[in-house]
Amino acid sequence: MNRLRLTPALALGALVLTALPAHADASGHLAHRDSYGTKAVYEPRQSAHGYQRPPAGSTPVFTENVSRHGSRSATDSEDGDLILGLWDKARAAGQLTGKGEEFGPKVRALQAAMAKVGYGDLSGRGKEEIHDTAVRTAERLPSLFTKIAADGEKIDVVSSGQGRAVDSANIYAGALADTDPSLTPLIGATRTDKDLLYFHKADGGAAYRDYLANDQRLASTLESITDQPKTHKAAGSVLRRLFTADFVAGLGADDQVAAATAVYNLYAIAPAMSEESPDGRGWGMERYVSRSDADWFGYLSDAEDFYEKGPGFADSDITYKMAGVLLDDFFQQVEAKRAGTSTLGAELRFTHAEEIIPLAALMGLPGSTRGVTGAEPYTYADNPWRGASVAPLGSNIQWDVYEKNGRFLVRMLYNEKETAFKASCAPIAKGSKFYDFDELERCFGRS
Repeated sequence: MNRLRLTPALALGALVLTALPAHADASGHLAHRDSYGTKAVYEPRQSAHGYQRPPAGSTPVFTENVSRHGSRSATDSEDGDLILGLWDKARAAGQLTGKGEEFGPKVRALQAAMAKVGYGDLSGRGKEEIHDTAVRTAERLPSLFTKIAADGEKIDVVSSGQGRAVDSANIYAGALADTDPSLTPLIGATRTDKDLLYFHKADGGAAYRDYLANDQRLASTLESITDQPKTHKAAGSVLRRLFTADFVAGLGADDQVAAATAVYNLYAIAPAMSEESPDGRGWGMERYVSRSDADWFGYLSDAEDFYEKGPGFADSDITYKMAGVLLDDFFQQVEAKRAGTSTLGAELRFTHAEEIIPLAALMGLPGSTRGVTGAEPYTYADNPWRGASVAPLGSNIQWDVYEKNGRFLVRMLYNEKETAFKASCAPIAKGSKFYDFDELERCFGRS
């Protein structure tokens, strides 16, 4: 869970923000997504009806994925506790606004709902996201799963070992089995591989963790992005919706930003908890954060993820090099299938944003292709990276593998949208989303 930081630092100057506003309707669908960052709820990016037909004569022989867990509650009660402490003080002093009067009970209800779900655990929406993604996978590849059942091939299921990833894996596997009960004995029990799917905390992430803890350029850049006049202005704007101007003025500058960030974090997580809201109508947190303020705090959250997990600085690969273990596994699974040494029909992996974001950068997926320099920091105006697109809750990368006369082809889906591989990889024909596996090995330096 992102914790926006505010500490004194040099200013890099005014950063330009251009972003669409982001609010959820009663059903939890986000009309504008960017302001939610990586807490944006999952929506498939393309209808299956628009997928390209595979080349004539080719048949699906394997599929593999890596998926972030579905929508969840907040990982702890810190944000709600902080803002409710201030709310209690303001109420006792008679310094709540009309909206502020509403806000406290709503936060307490949201906190209670998250505690009931379990902090950090899948919400009702999160379970549906994962279930429905699995069903769409089965619908996309009916002949593959028929073949898996007929040939007795195995379906391997692996997770990071963290609760919400394990639950997502089990829900996905269960949904597949429900589409065809003959798959049930072929689906292995969910196993744990932290080196593969929790690499930021495993041995392979040691240098990365040192970067987070000790890199002065990273610290200075994030401090400079956060500690600027627009942040303080937005913080005051958020708080004055809830508290009187005198009450807000009595808080220190850093305390104002911390409190406003807590309000924003509750706003951002609320759509993920839509099913637990009264009558499932949503929590209405957008009432308490203006679109422009949500945009700004969403940008700050994205900036932190961009520098700590994504493309980061153009002269360094420390944020995403460690994802090589996961990309290697994608290739190795197809290599084994082609060599005839694999007994698998599907490889299903479940993980976290800390793995999806660097993998997207390593692969050069859309939006994750451009690092920045110290002189020209990350802004929405100058860089396409958006957490809500790169790694929303439930985000996924899938490779469907086809075969024709010994030739293996791969089609990639990114959040269920047919997606080209990086520009140095040539598809089988102009405009095609299918790639010869030999070509992928060449362009990723594996041949």
